[in-house]
Amino acid sequence: MPDTTLAVFERSYAELRRARRARTVLGLLLFVVLFAGSAVIGNFNPATLVEGAPKLGEYVGRTLPKVRWDHLIEDLAYWFYGLPKWLDLMVETILMAYLATLLGSAGAFMIGFFGSRNLTPATWCYHLARRVSEFFRTVPDLVFALIFVFAFGLGPLPGILAIAVHSLGANGKLFAEANENIDMAPVEGLRALGANWVQTMRFAVVPQILPNYASYVLWRFEINVRTAAVMGFVGAGGIGMELVTAVRSLYYEDISAILILIVLTVSLIDIGCEKLRHALIGREALT
Repeated sequence: MPDTTLAVFERSYAELRRARRARTVLGLLLFVVLFAGSAVIGNFNPATLVEGAPKLGEYVGRTLPKVRWDHLIEDLAYWFYGLPKWLDLMVETILMAYLATLLGSAGAFMIGFFGSRNLTPATWCYHLARRVSEFFRTVPDLVFALIFVFAFGLGPLPGILAIAVHSLGANGKLFAEANENIDMAPVEGLRALGANWVQTMRFAVVPQILPNYASYVLWRFEINVRTAAVMGFVGAGGIGMELVTAVRSLYYEDISAILILIVLTVSLIDIGCEKLRHALIGREALT
């Protein structure tokens, strides 16, 4: 009897190993096929990369001015001669991202309840909410910006609307998935007491998911600041309009100065949002 059991075990183990080996080989083949196809479609050529790499350094070198230690202040002042104007545009960019994040997150807050399987009042509401959020986050925000520029003209408004719509789609998915991971005991308790759908969402769901929502909103704000910085490429406001003007006019030193300003601003916002997010999470853990 033990010998028979051991033989069955060894046979099962051998079958599992063969199946695992087959999956590994299949996975490697799929990886190779996809990589090769991507390389062909993308014209990925190591020789082209080697040939073009020095040109990247040449372009970057053109954007950097000559800064001398003995004339450091004067050279920096010359490099950042447009700083007052660029700072105004940078503030406009941040405010664009802020307002777009608020609008998009407010819409995602509403659509997230309908897009959750465990909370939606009807099946058709679930599918409609999911498809709407998929559409809004699938279409590139620059495409939305072009459409809104055509409808509302140049300026910050098209950029705000484009970022808000894209944020609604992205956060709508994240909020819905957060809702699906809540503890359903409070929800069932309120339903048993006769609470309606809105009351159940307000008192049983919202207190559970607010920390996650806050984390997602801050994370989205970081992304939207970077997105707003390039909205100017299609005339949708922000510092991107000044950057694209410098690029098209071959004002090399302006390009590097504006990029440094954008990088510093985004880095500071990322650090601030990270600290605020950790503070919110820590506060929730204490309570």
